[in-house]
Amino acid sequence: MTRLSLITACWNSARTITDTLRSVNAQTLADFEYLVVDGGSRDDTMAIVAREGGRVTSAISEPDKGIYDAYNKGLARATGDIIGFINSDDYYCTPDVLEQVMRAFEDPSVEAVHADLVYVDPEDTGKIERHWKSRPATVENLRRGFIPAHPTVFLRRSVYDKVGTFDTAYRLAADYDFLLRTFYVARVKSLYLPQIWVRMRSGGATGGSAASIMRQNDEIRASQQAHGLNYPKALFLAHKVIDRSAQRARAAFVKAPDLIADQAGPR
Repeated sequence: MTRLSLITACWNSARTITDTLRSVNAQTLADFEYLVVDGGSRDDTMAIVAREGGRVTSAISEPDKGIYDAYNKGLARATGDIIGFINSDDYYCTPDVLEQVMRAFEDPSVEAVHADLVYVDPEDTGKIERHWKSRPATVENLRRGFIPAHPTVFLRRSVYDKVGTFDTAYRLAADYDFLLRTFYVARVKSLYLPQIWVRMRSGGATGGSAASIMRQNDEIRASQQAHGLNYPKALFLAHKVIDRSAQRARAAFVKAPDLIADQAGPR
């Protein structure tokens, strides 16, 4: 029987992880493995995991070398045939996300599945800031700078056997590098489902600072060059500006479900 493993990496996430856990608790998929990998939090993160993590099957808390090291720890512990990640400042929009994933993988030719997400205000998650509308992960789209949104990507374990794990030499862009290796280098075929699956709080690992964003862009460029994607820097930066502007413009019109708000009732 095909089984799904879901991984959440966290560190000092007491402010946000309750939403993550509750959105996983609400999933209609009856049976899946849910792993929480904590980096040795000094706040109440693990107490919240113990209290709210009704679907958590395994949780560890120990020092790590950052989020991508935690991802790799989760991958080493995962036993499922399908693997996905939901970060501790993100949450699922609807209760049937994991069920949709597993339905898609009923087709044995499907190696990967990805969908859309929305960026939301870190304090007011009802306020949508950007709409990351995805598209098929074709080589042509990847060459233009596109990459699927990692929290919406689910892969067969066989993909990790082929591609490997996250390269922790990239401090801010190891997820981009991994997905580039997956879809551009290994040519893994993904089924794109045009649905919004995740609400992601803006900021993330870069914290939104100009210096961190620049460093992340430099790492992305380094990954592209390392894997033979010759994308001129001027076009890369132009694409980023255009894409972000389009995401913000779409935010005013998108209607995204909000599982956590629905659980809590009217705001």
